[in-house]
Amino acid sequence: MADEIKIKIPDIGGATDVDVIEIMVKPGDEIKKDASLLTLESDKASMEIPSPQAGKVSSVKLKVGDKVSEGDVILTLAAEKSEAETIPTKAAEEKKAEKEPEKKTAKESEKPVEKSDGAQQRLEVLIPDIGGATDVDVIDLMVSVGQAIDKDQALITLEGDKATMDIPAPAAGVIKEILVKVGDKVSENSPILILESEEEISGKPAKPTPEQAAQEEKPVSQEPVSTTPAVESVAGAQVSAGPAVRRIAREFGVNLSEVKGTGRKSRITKEDVQLYVKTKLSEKQVGGGFSLPTAPTIDFSKFGEIEVKPLNKIKRLTGVNVHRSWITIPHVTQFDEADITELEAFRKSETESAKQAGYKLTILAFVTKVVAKALAVYPQFNASLDSSGENLVYKQYYHVGIAVETPNGLVVPVIKNVDQLSVGDIALEMARLSAKAREKGLMPADMAGGCFTISSLGGIGGTAFTPIVNSPEVAILGLSRSSMKPVYEQGEFKPRLMLPLSLSYDHRVIDGAEAARFARFISESLSDIRRILL
Repeated sequence: MADEIKIKIPDIGGATDVDVIEIMVKPGDEIKKDASLLTLESDKASMEIPSPQAGKVSSVKLKVGDKVSEGDVILTLAAEKSEAETIPTKAAEEKKAEKEPEKKTAKESEKPVEKSDGAQQRLEVLIPDIGGATDVDVIDLMVSVGQAIDKDQALITLEGDKATMDIPAPAAGVIKEILVKVGDKVSENSPILILESEEEISGKPAKPTPEQAAQEEKPVSQEPVSTTPAVESVAGAQVSAGPAVRRIAREFGVNLSEVKGTGRKSRITKEDVQLYVKTKLSEKQVGGGFSLPTAPTIDFSKFGEIEVKPLNKIKRLTGVNVHRSWITIPHVTQFDEADITELEAFRKSETESAKQAGYKLTILAFVTKVVAKALAVYPQFNASLDSSGENLVYKQYYHVGIAVETPNGLVVPVIKNVDQLSVGDIALEMARLSAKAREKGLMPADMAGGCFTISSLGGIGGTAFTPIVNSPEVAILGLSRSSMKPVYEQGEFKPRLMLPLSLSYDHRVIDGAEAARFARFISESLSDIRRILL
């Protein structure tokens, strides 16, 4: 006899509101255990969710574009009673309950349009208070007509002069009509869409309090002042905020230590982050500030035929992260070379043994092992600045990230506890993570906790490059293609295989002399691998 069971999103490393980008099954499909059901795309990678057991798909509960978290139902499966498994849900439901944000009593940004005879009512959702900003660009529509949405789900993205922000849904319901399009300019109270909802909602946007109105009527002093909410700064203070709030803050580029929490025990809510961003959008430039010029808009079609393709999510987020690192970290790059003539000869002699053991022995595996030793000898490279920029956090573990190119963009899986692994173990783990990356199987936990990153372009070519530090790390090592060079030794030139090294580092933490010593240690250790045994 077949039982109906619910297949749910498993543990995905604490990630929330992850996008569903592909559904791989449909009702009626017979599937096997571990068959891929759907593909999720998080901030850092794509991952496929496998079926925990075999059976026949009865119904699919999700669609492309939905956002899911751990414990959400994917589909129902008809499985033989003897094979049916009970999927634990209590922990997931408790986690989901913990993630419920504290709700404000004031309702805003919506008004009833019409109410049907039943419990349903139609709401005209409006742009809420965005700090007085006007003619703000609509740069993204995140919903479509007919889509069922949850309360606080992002509807559209606005871009002002200084920041971008998502406008959340004031209630759960079904989208009946969308009143804006990408490229429109909107202001407070501009209509966004028509929403059919069962929730009873107040119809008017919240009005400013008498105190706020009085402040607006006060004459402006000649001294320019910031309108950002005041926040008491305490070095090392712990910010209280849930995972969903932290995700929104990361997307906006907001430092949560600067946000004043209005929740219980000063806990930061989604509304607090949105208020902070709205204030930034409307804040006038204070004298003496610095801002980068905006890139001009160019109509390339004037010069010939063009094709416009949107960047995928991983490339967009990678762009944001590397741009932030480049702007906030004072980069310096130290160049060196390592004589790997003997190491390459040893590697080749062990190729057959490695193949029999099930892995491919590469120079990168040796470099990774040497880097772990270098981090132990020079602990300032195995550290990160805290959010205040006044303290250095030294790590007592050695996790090394390896940059991997995939069709969807660059990802950095992390090899954990490299100091405890042999070179063969490192090669095995490197192959496993690289395969997961290319098959969209990386989980957030696979890319978390890195202390130092290695980016190898040796298989492609080049003599040197300047890799960008993977914040919050303080250094990154780039490897280029090795080549035979004449090296003057003991009165004569000898052909030696030289590996170019490019070490970029955060000059706030690391001095030039320290970087030179670190690079030299790696170079000398690769020239004679026995050094790391000392």
